[in-house]
Amino acid sequence: MEPYESALDSIPGSHPYPRTSRYHDAEIGVHTRPDGTEVRYTRRRLLPPLPEAAGDDTAPHTVSTGERPDHLGQRHFGDPGQWWQIADANPVLDPGELTAEPGREIRIPLPGGFHG
Repeated sequence: MEPYESALDSIPGSHPYPRTSRYHDAEIGVHTRPDGTEVRYTRRRLLPPLPEAAGDDTAPHTVSTGERPDHLGQRHFGDPGQWWQIADANPVLDPGELTAEPGREIRIPLPGGFHG
């Protein structure tokens, strides 16, 4: 398998993920193969710590039947791809856990609040 190549790789300080991606702030590492080839990779992203006082920067949301994480991203952030902010605030690794159980109460980050 060839290493991932990006046009941004040649720009010093550039990041391969857009600003809205959960990986935008993730550290980029460089692995050097035995033949000297350098391969850039995204280091593991850990979930951010939850706030000390739950609810300070989130609002409750009760999951309805048929809701999906992308629906929640669209509804609360205007972008279905932002579901990961809700996943980080709850915290879950599998976004399906957010909406798997209708009636479950989850936390929605408020503007300027919890940041994953």
